[in-house]
Amino acid sequence: MAHFSINSVNVMFLFLSIFSSLYYLSVSLEFQVGGTQGWVVPPANDTKFYNDWASENRFQVGDIIRFKYKKDSVMEVTEKEYKNCNSTHPKFFSNTGNSAFRFDHSRSFYFISGVSGHCEKGQKMIVKVIAYEDSTPSDHKSSASPAAVSVPGVSKQAIVLHLVYLYVASYLF
Repeated sequence: MAHFSINSVNVMFLFLSIFSSLYYLSVSLEFQVGGTQGWVVPPANDTKFYNDWASENRFQVGDIIRFKYKKDSVMEVTEKEYKNCNSTHPKFFSNTGNSAFRFDHSRSFYFISGVSGHCEKGQKMIVKVIAYEDSTPSDHKSSASPAAVSVPGVSKQAIVLHLVYLYVASYLF
């Protein structure tokens, strides 16, 4: 039978707690494209609106972007199709009014509106997704606007409570 001292149990418990908390640090984020405006044709003098929005955020593999719109659609296309505002062969298409797209690997993703003329008016966006290994958890930034929210089920309060639990448990054991 193995004999463990109180100190070795404390150390093992501490390591187990630390490793279990890594889940909370690697949580994915969900971003609402365009913030509160959603996925709409930008004003005539702001055709870079969506690319500016995307460049203000840091996207990682596993993150989700949500497109909210009315009487429109969203498509993921190739770089060439993006540049030409060509929507004949989309990799992804949705016209539900509330479309979610999860980034499954790191690369540049190209999105355009599927409604004729909207892409030419600036309703298009490039999102650059980095691999989780390419950044540290502190690099996973989102804008201060309501454009980014935590994935349901994991909140800042849950992370704080977990860290408090670790702190208290380290003194009890």
